[in-house]
Amino acid sequence: MSFSPAPGRHGPWVHQQRKKLARPRATTSPPPVFEISTRNRFAPLRMTERNAVIVGDSIVRHVRATLVEDKVHIHCFPGARVLDVSAQIPTILKGDESIGAVVLHAGVNETKLRQTETLKRDFRSLIETVRSTSPATTIIVSEPLPTYRRGHERLFRADGLHPSRVGVELLSDNISRTLCSI
Repeated sequence: MSFSPAPGRHGPWVHQQRKKLARPRATTSPPPVFEISTRNRFAPLRMTERNAVIVGDSIVRHVRATLVEDKVHIHCFPGARVLDVSAQIPTILKGDESIGAVVLHAGVNETKLRQTETLKRDFRSLIETVRSTSPATTIIVSEPLPTYRRGHERLFRADGLHPSRVGVELLSDNISRTLCSI
């Protein structure tokens, strides 16, 4: 459809009609059928096995764990408590994928409360959630880091809770060594 100016009694614009094309009769042969590839070239990337997953609170934000040829995926939930991490496990592990190991690093947000029995119960629940979602997965629990202590200024940021660059490197190396040893 197009509009072009034309003077007249209908105003300055007149609607011009398109000519209809003649349609072929039904006696003609059907159009050729073409094979179209519907293969997704990125599908193999999604189907690759994730050999290790690190799940935790803000402490694991900058962790860079490595394995020799395998992948390590990190899921960080800042401000999360142990039960918050537990609630995320089913979506992270997606029972249909094969994951070699899961490193759980949470609990730093509960240490301020000083409720050790509650923390133990929450960790049991977290481990049970991982086990029920992915039964063949090796579970590694990385305990909460201690808060800032005198003499360890190099390992923590000024807030006394989060690891410094040196602390993150140390944590990354420890997790990497543990993953390589299983």
